[in-house]
Amino acid sequence: MRYDIPDIGEIRAKVSVILRTTVVSEAIDALKADPELAEWTQKGLTLHRDRKAQRCLFCEQELPENRLPALEAHFNAQYEQFIQPLDRLIGNIEALSRSAAEVQVPNKAELYPDLTEEYQTAEAGLKEALNAVRRFLDDVVKVLQEKKTRPFEQMQAEIDRPPVNTEAIAKLNAVIRKHNQACDDFETRVSEARMSLALDMIAEVLEEFKSRRAALQRAEEELQGAEGEVNRLNKKITQLEREIVEHRRPAEELNEDLRKYLGHDELRLEVKHTGYVISRGGVPAEALSEGEMTAIALLYFLKSLQDRQFDLANGVVVLDDPVSSLDVSALYLAFGFMRERTEGAGQLFILTHNFTFFRQVRNWFHHLKGQRKRDPSDRPARFYMLECRRDGGQRCAAICQLDPLLEEYESEYHYLFARVYRAASTPNPAMLEQNYMLPNVARRLLESFLAFRQPATSGDLWQKVKRVNFDEAKKLRIVRFLHTHSHSDVVGEPQHDPSLLAEAGAVLKDLLELIEAQDKPHFDAMVELVNRQKVEENQG
Repeated sequence: MRYDIPDIGEIRAKVSVILRTTVVSEAIDALKADPELAEWTQKGLTLHRDRKAQRCLFCEQELPENRLPALEAHFNAQYEQFIQPLDRLIGNIEALSRSAAEVQVPNKAELYPDLTEEYQTAEAGLKEALNAVRRFLDDVVKVLQEKKTRPFEQMQAEIDRPPVNTEAIAKLNAVIRKHNQACDDFETRVSEARMSLALDMIAEVLEEFKSRRAALQRAEEELQGAEGEVNRLNKKITQLEREIVEHRRPAEELNEDLRKYLGHDELRLEVKHTGYVISRGGVPAEALSEGEMTAIALLYFLKSLQDRQFDLANGVVVLDDPVSSLDVSALYLAFGFMRERTEGAGQLFILTHNFTFFRQVRNWFHHLKGQRKRDPSDRPARFYMLECRRDGGQRCAAICQLDPLLEEYESEYHYLFARVYRAASTPNPAMLEQNYMLPNVARRLLESFLAFRQPATSGDLWQKVKRVNFDEAKKLRIVRFLHTHSHSDVVGEPQHDPSLLAEAGAVLKDLLELIEAQDKPHFDAMVELVNRQKVEENQG
């Protein structure tokens, strides 16, 4: 238990000092002689002072002129400074007395019987000490209260030192510790006894325990193997279900794309195993047209861009001539699908020789943000072309910047005219191998021009040329040159003199004269366009 007996000597010393202390003031004899009257008067003085009363609050008579100052002189500041600490001391000593009265000790019935006698002796000693302390503290309070009524005189009071046994608490605690130690030892003995009993019981059934433990271990191993097989089968089932779902959903989406693309739903893709079966009208499809095969391949490829294993944002997508064998309406649909499905690709390459499709892609790229920047390296889209050349007698191709006429204008005809005009206007004759490509270009230009000029004339090129009003000799030379040297990948037979190609420049000039003679405003506009484009290139 926790309780400290007050320091009796210190209390006696404080009380002796207070009893000898007096208050110096202009004392009123009647109040000094009658403590009860003094206490009553002090309270009344406080009420009159706080309420600023001019009459007596008791009898309602006029207060004598010097009565309040006289009372205040009696109860001066020194008086107040003495009374307040005295009241605090009285309160502290009364609290110590209450604490001594409230001390609680354990019930002797809670202790082991062999400690009961020793505990009763210690308990009696403690109670005797507490009673002595309480009597002493109560006597001190009485003396201090008397001093409070006699502050103007010294007092002599002998407060006997009580016979307090300061070791009483230690003795009682010693008995309690013995009890606690006995409890701890008892728990230890009980635990040891329980362990002995447990070991004895284990020894009796040890062999059976070993046998059952081995059986349990075998069962756990079998269970682990069975769970592993279950997990394996579940993973396989999940994988198969995922593959079926992943195939079924793309198949449904591809069928919807095919319906939009072809305008009907005769062709359908159905999931079979890990692939697809193409059916027409519910039966396996045979003899697909080249356009149908192109459509299926293109749509499947575009759908594969959404595969989870392909990172479109960081991937490279290459579309090589995706509109081969498609009619015009299908071409526009294909372009729409490609534009939608490749949006957000990290890098996109589109290759084509179809000018209509090229024009769609070009217009798309021209509207990209930043495409009009002056420096081509800062633009998001770039345009290139394959140029056929002869190197050492062998036909080859080179990647070069797209001709500006093809990039900036809406017709292939602009490009063909520019090639012929530039070749015919070059002061120095071109290398022989370079001239091999000019007949094809010139033929294409003449066919395009005459198709527009003579829409009603059918037949081969010569039939259309004969209807043109132009120098007959030049017409024959143009047609002979084009028939002889166009649509050929290699140098002709030995009887064909390669030097004839050296006349390419003159023939091209004749061709340009023919166009000018037939439609001079058109010719002048085309020449102006080509020259302006060349100036812009030089300035760039």
